[in-house]
Amino acid sequence: MSTFIPGPPPERGLFCNRTLNLRAIKAVGYDMDYTLIHYHVEAWERRAYEHIRDRLVEQGWPVADLSFDPELSMRGLIIDTEKGNLLKANRFGFVKKALHGTQAMSFEAQRDEYARTIIDLHEQRWVFLNTLFSLSEACIYAQLVDRLDAGQLPGPMGYSDLYEHVRKNLDATHMQGRLKAEIIADPERYVIDDPETPLALLDQRNAGKKLLLITNSEWAYTEPMMHFAFDRHLPEGMTWRQLFDVVIVSARKPEFFTTRSSLFEVVESSGEALLRPHTGPFKPGTPYFGGSAVELERHLGMSGDQILYVGDHMFGDVHVTKNVLRWRTALILRELEDEVRSIASFRATETRLAERMVVKERLEAESCQIRLELQRRRFQYGPRTDTPSETELVARLATLRTELEALDAELGPLARAATELSNPIWGLLTRAGNDKSHLARQVERYADIYTSRVSNFLFATPFVYLRSPRGSLPHDPSLPGGTPVFGASEAGGGMSGTDGGE
Repeated sequence: MSTFIPGPPPERGLFCNRTLNLRAIKAVGYDMDYTLIHYHVEAWERRAYEHIRDRLVEQGWPVADLSFDPELSMRGLIIDTEKGNLLKANRFGFVKKALHGTQAMSFEAQRDEYARTIIDLHEQRWVFLNTLFSLSEACIYAQLVDRLDAGQLPGPMGYSDLYEHVRKNLDATHMQGRLKAEIIADPERYVIDDPETPLALLDQRNAGKKLLLITNSEWAYTEPMMHFAFDRHLPEGMTWRQLFDVVIVSARKPEFFTTRSSLFEVVESSGEALLRPHTGPFKPGTPYFGGSAVELERHLGMSGDQILYVGDHMFGDVHVTKNVLRWRTALILRELEDEVRSIASFRATETRLAERMVVKERLEAESCQIRLELQRRRFQYGPRTDTPSETELVARLATLRTELEALDAELGPLARAATELSNPIWGLLTRAGNDKSHLARQVERYADIYTSRVSNFLFATPFVYLRSPRGSLPHDPSLPGGTPVFGASEAGGGMSGTDGGE
């Protein structure tokens, strides 16, 4: 009798870049915000935006009429702080779409500005939107660029100065803690309830894995938020603190993974959290402040590929842990669910587009051959034929041109629709035109696996063997519509092969 349980809907799969045997993982570390706890993005980012805007109003800036636009930015975009532009680049770092402020740049303006530019994120000029927390920052910066160009902001000020001013006010908003205080007071408004996440972690813990919480949030925020999101979904009498073997708050990621810092115990006394310097082994049930990954590895007696870290920040959670510590990595991309659904809903149109493109390519190939034949006859070189006549060739070329123009008129709206999936300005998160986006390249490079939410581990079980699909190359044979023949059955990820060995 088969006991196989059907898998999750496609948008909730685990997608695998590098083969990962979850049975070989001895400890799983988790970020908190937008990883273990998901927020209603528009509600959170709107309030973050309003806090920044209100601070600017207090400083005398004429911006009280501005409002948050959730479609203006998305994770994976890049701010050009020198030019005041918001960019989407492909995997090679070439700019594929650009806004100056909130206005789309024309093809000619974009080409003039970026034709010779390859984005290198090591340069201070570029700011990569690593996480959903970046959306409010990018939105208000783009809107302020418009005001700066109109001469409506205090000056003199350049685009880089403007970005630094936005950044400073955003940091001040978080430092003051007013936004987080609002969320603690009304978590129902901001937090997406997901009872499957605690269950997924219980599965992992009872399968013998150490569970770690490593968050940049302070204890005064972490404790009430984890209580709200987890405790009501755990077995009676159990709290979220009993679920984790180690809890580290105010971790200062990415520095937590790259440097050594003092470790403190969080001591709760009379409703306040105090800090006490800590040395020696970690104590069960005690939350910690600061510290370092090296110290944590020593406590666990584990290192490298024995540890999986799961987080939503492209750089602070995934890039650094992979590059420095060689931990296994999982990236949480909540937007992936909308993306996968959008792609699925577009599939019939995409098939039609692919079929018409085959016709277009055939007509273009014939047109090129005729043009070459006419060129060889005109300059009297190379192999050529006398039939059909030059008049017939010219007439056929004109017919082909007419057919291609009609095809372009048909294909244009379909191609535009493909670029507007998920977001009418920027399109898909993982695509830049026909190519992979800069974000997709980073996901591919640094995240062993990626998924939309932690609770998707529930479907995979703690014993899953995730296999990456065979990478395709342009010269690989393909099926109609461009699907590679090799690895086609595994395209999209790795929830197959759960019976694999160690």
